[in-house]
Amino acid sequence: MLNVFLKILKLFKYTRPMNNEGGFELLEDKYEIDRTEKVDSSEYEKDQKQNEQKDRNQNEVSQIIKPIKVEQWKRERNSRPDEYSHSKNMPSATVFKNIASNKKYIEEIFSMPRNQDLIIREFKMARKTKAFLVFVDGMVDKTSINQFILPQLMRPENFNDFSGTCPIDYIKDSVLSISEITKATNFNEIKPQILNGLSVLFIDDCSEALMMETRGFEKRNIDRPITEQVVKGSQEGFTENLRTNITLLRRIIKNEKLITEIIPTGKLNKVNSAIIYIEGITNPKIVEEVRRRITEIDTDFIAGNGMLEQLIEDNYLMPFPQVVSTERPDRAASFLVEGQVVIITEGDPFALAAPVTFYRLFHSSEDSMLRWQYGTFLRIIRFIGVMSALLIPGLYVALVLYHHQMIPTPFLESIVKSREAVPFPTIVELLLMEIAFELVREGGVRIPGVIGQTLGIVGALILGQVAVQAGLVSPILIVIIALTGLGSFTMPNYSMALAVRIIRFIFVFGGAIAGFYGISLAFILIASMACYMKSFGVPFLAPVAPSAKINPDSIIRQPLFNQSMRSDPFNTPNRKRNGKNQRGDDE
Repeated sequence: MLNVFLKILKLFKYTRPMNNEGGFELLEDKYEIDRTEKVDSSEYEKDQKQNEQKDRNQNEVSQIIKPIKVEQWKRERNSRPDEYSHSKNMPSATVFKNIASNKKYIEEIFSMPRNQDLIIREFKMARKTKAFLVFVDGMVDKTSINQFILPQLMRPENFNDFSGTCPIDYIKDSVLSISEITKATNFNEIKPQILNGLSVLFIDDCSEALMMETRGFEKRNIDRPITEQVVKGSQEGFTENLRTNITLLRRIIKNEKLITEIIPTGKLNKVNSAIIYIEGITNPKIVEEVRRRITEIDTDFIAGNGMLEQLIEDNYLMPFPQVVSTERPDRAASFLVEGQVVIITEGDPFALAAPVTFYRLFHSSEDSMLRWQYGTFLRIIRFIGVMSALLIPGLYVALVLYHHQMIPTPFLESIVKSREAVPFPTIVELLLMEIAFELVREGGVRIPGVIGQTLGIVGALILGQVAVQAGLVSPILIVIIALTGLGSFTMPNYSMALAVRIIRFIFVFGGAIAGFYGISLAFILIASMACYMKSFGVPFLAPVAPSAKINPDSIIRQPLFNQSMRSDPFNTPNRKRNGKNQRGDDE
């Protein structure tokens, strides 16, 4: 008991702190054990003999790790980089002639053998020369490696005509039948290609390596678009595979001027982003600006187009989208033909197009597939729906609170009677129903399958009916919320629909504060923000503000043979789109 009491007292005993005039000190890590000091063994043995009966577990000499200062730790870390990091501090190197050095370097930078995804297949080329093939397991087509690479490299008869020391050029020209083979001399060029699914061949006594196209990882098949379904038109959608998406575009635009530039983004995941444009149609300054913004991105991780869009947009404070997103190859192809730049990121089934204007966010790929009367009618319906979603709630609040004289008397009496049992003010009542409707909509999206659709419909019906019967809201407000929701659903662009859902609350508060004057001020504020906005240098409200030559496909969709010129705001080098006799009629 006495020993236990003494140990407890030590916990409360004051210990004078160390003299630390040099600032903050850092404890040594596991790499600094070699600098430890041992306690005097004789004193330790005496104490051990005295306490042998009390504590038999103390049978080894303890080690005291002495703290070191941060500056000293950094100096020693820089002097011994191999002990602190496998590859971070390793200098970039060209391919060595010694195959053992190449193998060791690959193992170092890919943290082998801890990293078990990387495969190094060692063999003897032509049964004489040492060589090895390196690739990432799961990223390559093993059939190509087992049938078209390794057998041809191992057969001695394939090298009967070779004479020299390094057979790299001979293998590339006369041995391998792979469709795409590239020589490389620097590991900075080789590393990302290995991670992209290529196989790299290293040969003894050669200061070059061969990068071979062997990508064959699993990917999703081409399916119907989910968010942009149409009745008339193509039923193909983008996938998560970059090469598949580029191929889908090239199947539509079979033109030698269709340019694809691949730019790796993200310092850690190094995901590939493709910039696609038509040379001679797209403004070179827009291409240069898109390339500059993507190249200068300095972040560790980019998961897809959604993150890329936020990093390259002009103004992050604006509520409106500054690029247009689509999962339809036919719509992306129409953007290219109009002079826009399409951006596709690996791992994302959506494509971005820039620049964009306000009116193009109302367009759908189905508009061009329908006759001009039908397409114009659908666009007007969308415009009415968006204006309803923006203004109806705010106008209702302004009329009920400030402008009773503008409501017909029978209708005003109906509103007053329906609100007799409601205990909340109009603004509170409206906000409660708006929030409830947003909750139902978000819950229906997050719950998968048919259950989500059922929740959205049944939940809204039951919630509205019970709220009216309980006297929490008036029946007229249910109609207002329903019209608002239907109007927001007509927007074909998801980002623009979200912007409309957010901006309508500004009109609601404006109507609650100052009636129609508040709504007018809110409208002026939103319009001023839209006029100030630019998308890659193109005004957002063009060709209306600033005024420019109006394309007959902005809002009112005229017949195809009247759409002879491309959009003026994009300033394309080739403005002409149609010939003089598009329909082939006799003149």
